[in-house]
Amino acid sequence: MYYYAYLLKSISSKTKKTYAGYTVDVEKRLIKHNSNIGAKSTRGYKWKLIYQKKFKTKSEAMAYEYKLKKDKVLRKKILKKFDI
Repeated sequence: MYYYAYLLKSISSKTKKTYAGYTVDVEKRLIKHNSNIGAKSTRGYKWKLIYQKKFKTKSEAMAYEYKLKKDKVLRKKILKKFDI
């Protein structure tokens, strides 16, 4: 089983929010976020997946998720790289 760290961006043009998380199934997790069942901070917004990275262990995925959450420069780099 693989684990994924991912970055979401809100679809709304009015808000420029991003959200970092980790999961074993990115597609199912995105559906949960968009159904207001995901993390509390994602409720009320619609999201699109802009980045994911695969890891062999849960601890590696969690560590990278933490890095994504704390490192605003890295988030901006990812947003810019994908021209979003």
